[in-house]
Amino acid sequence: MQNDRFGRSVERVSRRKLLTTVGGGGTAALAGCLSSESDDGSESEPESDDGDESSDDGLSGEVVVTGSSTAFPISQAMRDRFMAKHPNVTVTVKSTGSGGGFENHFCPGDSDINAASRPIKTAEQDHCTGNGVTPVEMQIAGDALTMAVSTENDWVDCMSFDQLAQIWGEGGAETWADIDSSWPDEPFELYGPDTTSGTYDWFSANVVGDAGHRSDYVGTEDDTTIVQGLEGSPYAMGYFGYGYYAENADRVKALDIKANASDACAEPTLEAAKTGSYPMARPLFIYPSEEALQREVVSEFVRFYLENSTADWIAEEVNYVPSSEEQAGENLSALEEIAGA
Repeated sequence: MQNDRFGRSVERVSRRKLLTTVGGGGTAALAGCLSSESDDGSESEPESDDGDESSDDGLSGEVVVTGSSTAFPISQAMRDRFMAKHPNVTVTVKSTGSGGGFENHFCPGDSDINAASRPIKTAEQDHCTGNGVTPVEMQIAGDALTMAVSTENDWVDCMSFDQLAQIWGEGGAETWADIDSSWPDEPFELYGPDTTSGTYDWFSANVVGDAGHRSDYVGTEDDTTIVQGLEGSPYAMGYFGYGYYAENADRVKALDIKANASDACAEPTLEAAKTGSYPMARPLFIYPSEEALQREVVSEFVRFYLENSTADWIAEEVNYVPSSEEQAGENLSALEEIAGA
C-alpha cells in the first residue's frame, strides 16, 4: 500500500505496461441505436449541446463502457454528447461497480473502457494481463464521497473518521447511543454500495481501516435504493458519490466530515473536493484498454471524453469536479502515444 495525493492509503499496482497519468498538479486532485442501457435498465435518448449539430462523418461502430456507478453519470453524459455528434456510433454505458466491471467485463475483454472510483488493484491488473488486456489509467474527475442520513435526523451534523469507523467497521457499534450517549438508543439502519463497488473499496481502505467493512448492511449498486432507505427511517445512514446527493439534496441530509476529532468539520462540496479540504475527496478514473484504443471509434470516444473532462458542465450538470487542463493534457498525450493523433 502507499498513500495517494491526499495522504490516504490506496492499493497501487506495478505498471509495466499500464500508462499512468494520475497525479497531475494543480486542482486536478480533484480535482448503433439512439439509446443505450442506463443504470436502472431503462433506455435514454442522447442529447446534444445547445447549438451543436450532429455530423455524419463516417465514424461508426460500438463502444462499451462498464464500471463505477459513481462515474456513471459522467460517462452517460459523454455518451449522449458523442452520439449526438456521431449518429452512426453506439456507446453503451453500464453501471456495474468498479470491481464488477473489471472482473466480469473489462478484464475478460468484453468492454472497451471501465470507469472506476479508485485505482485498479494488483489482482485486477493481473487478471487483465492474463487475458491480453492492457489497462490505461486516466484520471478524469473528482468526487466528494458523501455520508448522508435522514432529514429527520436532528442529533448529528458532523462525524469524524473514527466515529464512522465505529459504525461501519465489522463488530462495531450497533446503536446511535453507542457513539454518543446523548444520541438515540436506536439501532443503525445502514445502506451503502455493494462489495463490487470502488466506493466501497475506497471507504473501507481510507475510513474504516483494519477492522474491515461490516457485512450486515444493505449493499447495492443502485444509489437510488440508498436514498430510499434514508427516507424510510430517521435512524438510517448511507454513503454514495456527491452527484447522487446533489440530485437528492431535498430528500436526504449530508453530514459534514472531519478526518480527526480535533479537525474542523468540512461540508461535502465540489469546491472542497477540488481543493482537498474535504477529507473524503477522491479522484475518479476511466481505464480504456490499449487493445480497444486501436479501434478508431474507441479512440475517438476517449479523445472526446478527455477533451470534455475540463468542461464547466461537468460540475454544473453532473456535479463532479472537472479535470484540470494539465491532467487532461497528460491523458491526451498518453492517448496519442497509443492510438496516434
